[in-house]
Amino acid sequence: QALKTHVHTLVTRFRPRGNLDVVNLNAAANHIRGQFQALGLSPTEQTFQTDGETYRNVVARLGNHGGPLLVVGAHYDTCMGNPGADDNASGVAGLLELARLLVKHPPACDVELVAWTLEEPPHFQTPNMGSAHHANMLRANGVTVRVAVSLEMIGYFSDAPGSQKAPLPWLTPLIPSQGNFIGVVGDLGQGGVTRAVKRAMRAASPLRVVSVNAPRWVPGVDFSDHRNYWALGWPAVMITDSANNRNPHYHQQTDLPETLDYVRMGQVVAGVFEAVHVLAGR
Repeated sequence: QALKTHVHTLVTRFRPRGNLDVVNLNAAANHIRGQFQALGLSPTEQTFQTDGETYRNVVARLGNHGGPLLVVGAHYDTCMGNPGADDNASGVAGLLELARLLVKHPPACDVELVAWTLEEPPHFQTPNMGSAHHANMLRANGVTVRVAVSLEMIGYFSDAPGSQKAPLPWLTPLIPSQGNFIGVVGDLGQGGVTRAVKRAMRAASPLRVVSVNAPRWVPGVDFSDHRNYWALGWPAVMITDSANNRNPHYHQQTDLPETLDYVRMGQVVAGVFEAVHVLAGR
């Protein structure tokens, strides 16, 4: 129910949230900051300018252990004027509920929860992405990232045969044909991290979890904020329902709250919560 409330709030009160909708983006950032504060956290903001406007990442830190930092984030902007229930109000809702769980059950390492801005076009794959600014700030401050986790569309599921597509035809035999699983996507050479996240998520709920480590040229593998942590040599994974490979409402006006499965979304959050503790070393 909490996930559903978060998604409905973002979609109905702060729409649209494209790069030109700065008033709505600022209102959404204020809302997210208020949600962190209501949990007893002390969020900060990272601001940056592009195209003559100021944009904001909202950051909440847990722990004071020192050592490598675990980053978990989700982008709160949407593609142009789309409502963006799955893309990516679902990820932000998951981030807020993860924060609630981690406040009650603190991990054994420092965790930074980040609501990134400007993930979507026209700034996607450019230095203007909020996550690029965040990653570069950490590097400039001498921070080492243990793992970065991007929550990128975690709410759309389907049990219908043929509801899941592969990004390339030759991958079809390796991908389940039903879109009733959550994916953990990692870079080549980072299989250990990807498998650890998958094992933890599988242990937390009955939800099917599938992982893949693939080259970045495979369509979709680097289509989110984790790419900017890879760029600095840090391990990172994307937690995703696979976007346009499953969800017919991707980047459409029909990406609405009633299309999401909040029970399985909750299982994703439970899995990420478990993965955070595993990655933190308990």
